Amino acid sequence: MTAIPNPEARAELRQFVTFRAAGGAYGVPITSVREIRQWAPVTALPDQPAHTFGLLNLRGTIVPVHDLRVRFGAPRVEPTPEHVVVIVWIGGRTVGVIVDSVSDILAIPGNRIRPVPMAPAGGVAAMVSGLVPAAGGEMVALLDLEAVFPECTDPGP
Repeated sequence: MTAIPNPEARAELRQFVTFRAAGGAYGVPITSVREIRQWAPVTALPDQPAHTFGLLNLRGTIVPVHDLRVRFGAPRVEPTPEHVVVIVWIGGRTVGVIVDSVSDILAIPGNRIRPVPMAPAGGVAAMVSGLVPAAGGEMVALLDLEAVFPECTDPGP
């Protein structure tokens, strides 16, 4: 008897760290995540974009910390010990991103990632590279970190 190949079994598994921010479920490639830290106060700087919260000293490395809620157009909420800073690698730079909570690590076949429906330019949808159905029917929006924080990409030499 010949086994019928399962296309999902052959599809490459992709892993994402998932989290909640501004009422939504989001994910970023696990390979982009350097560490996950509990909220700690940061040093604010004047004349920064609204979504830039301040600077964090991460073992001697100065890391800008951005508020994902504000970047998505939600009002700023003063962080509490329940908030989390996800340290990510974006376009050659280490950056901290404040989120409401980290949920899980999602491992899915690449062929389960769905395209983003057409949406107006400039909205949150322009920052999403794909959608993944998760447990309970909720969709997890997979973020394109370079689109979310274009100012963090290394311009090169």
